Amino acid sequence: MSPLPVVSGALLQCSMGTVPTPLTVLPTARVIVESRPVARVTDNVPGLNITPFGLCRSPANPAVAIATAAALGVLTPMPCWPVPAGPWISPATRSVAGGIPFLASGGTCLCAYGGVISIQMPGSLRSQVS
Repeated sequence: MSPLPVVSGALLQCSMGTVPTPLTVLPTARVIVESRPVARVTDNVPGLNITPFGLCRSPANPAVAIATAAALGVLTPMPCWPVPAGPWISPATRSVAGGIPFLASGGTCLCAYGGVISIQMPGSLRSQVS
């Protein structure tokens, strides 16, 4: 089965975060699936496309490192602000909009603080990309 397209409202999770968050996709690509804009691999802007995942547990996050040091080495999660280290890595690269590949289920994005952001629910149910 081909991967499903990821659309606005898809549920994301970071391996270092404490809560999932929805993906926000602006309708700039003008491609709509099930009445929602389809995400592209470049839809990874913090605060715009990807909002915080609650608290961050990564010791590579400076805020977590400082709080953990202040707690005498006890890991102390701090508020998350995702820092994507590049575009999404998508399993479907042949479907494009404006020369940019769509994002498909199974895609991941690395955070500069060591987390892996993954798609928990793509938001679309039937339409497929390849």
